[in-house]
Amino acid sequence: MKVVCVGGGPAGLYLSILLKRDDPGHDVTVYERDPEGATYGWGVTYWRPLLDRLHVHDPESARAVERHSVTWRDGVAHVGEVTARHRGDTGHGIGRHRLLEILADRARALGVRLEYGHEVTAARLPAADLVVAADGAGSAPRTRHFQHFGTGIRAGRNRYLWLGTTKVFDAFTFAFAETDHGWIWAYGYAYGPEGSTCVVECAPETWTGLGLDGADEGEGLVLLEKLFADVLDGHSLMTRPSGRGGALPWQPFRTLTNRVWSRGNLVLLGDAAHTTHYSVGAGTTLALEDAMSLAAALRTYPAVPDALARYESQRRAALLPVQSAARYSARFYENLPRYLSLPPDDFFALLGQRHSPLLPYLPPRLYHRLDRAAGRLDSLRRAKRWLGPKLARTAQTRALTRTGG
Repeated sequence: MKVVCVGGGPAGLYLSILLKRDDPGHDVTVYERDPEGATYGWGVTYWRPLLDRLHVHDPESARAVERHSVTWRDGVAHVGEVTARHRGDTGHGIGRHRLLEILADRARALGVRLEYGHEVTAARLPAADLVVAADGAGSAPRTRHFQHFGTGIRAGRNRYLWLGTTKVFDAFTFAFAETDHGWIWAYGYAYGPEGSTCVVECAPETWTGLGLDGADEGEGLVLLEKLFADVLDGHSLMTRPSGRGGALPWQPFRTLTNRVWSRGNLVLLGDAAHTTHYSVGAGTTLALEDAMSLAAALRTYPAVPDALARYESQRRAALLPVQSAARYSARFYENLPRYLSLPPDDFFALLGQRHSPLLPYLPPRLYHRLDRAAGRLDSLRRAKRWLGPKLARTAQTRALTRTGG
């Protein structure tokens, strides 16, 4: 089979690895428009179950990923001058540039052709048995055929900014700072001995009230460093140089969905097919799992249309709980003041429950008491699982009625 991957991110590279492992006779080429080594972002985060699956699918690249990752068990929340720390699940971070380097080296060793600095135009896709659009949320092949794919994009309310810092956090760190214009917060996690990822978020009125909408890059970073001085310990914040100057690249998060994921021999993979809010830390995991699923479908079904149908069906089902968690997590942060009046330990507990469909419909203190009780009583736990989706469906029905949908 001749396969072309448009996009050299984690999804496209890992798919190329799995296809060549399944059959060295496959002719696989990855086209990436940027030069090799150029990437956005800082580090990516993932959890132990993904690492276990990577070891099953390709032990060699999995060992390299694990070797270059950092690990944490604690979560820390700083709310003003108060700090709460809790033990949680094992998390991992790795530099995005390092992850791409590992996957590219492994792909080359297996015989994949990697063409960097080579932009594929949507109007003239390379001839192949299968063309994989793995070129991110702004995918050119998908955009050209957006009506066929049924692409939908929904922008969130808050503004966010993806930064790096030389501070190496020893835990997954949340920091919430109150200002005269509302709350602003950051999520930080280490990706290696050189630094950490730091995502900053706030409501639009806070963004404009602080003057971040009009501040240039230098002014904006200085202000953010002051706001989060306690957790940065004197370390700086950094943004990737764009060469354009001007303001920091604040934006609302855009949730992308598609009605269908394939068109003939063209199929969507990773962020080209779907995005989930960054606060659940699932983007890279979902992209790699997409690659695993597509490779397995192509291995099982000789006919490409059958394989693509199986891949889409399987991944849609797997995505449902993650997409639900991401929606409620984003909603939690859009209504953050509702929860910040709680004592720090209670707030931290709700922070871990932010993806619950029941949380938006109960007073926070009542939800916290029920959640603690549900942890001890099976009957309450079952009631919580049953009631949350019912309330969510009721709210959705009311919203559609109000809008005439």
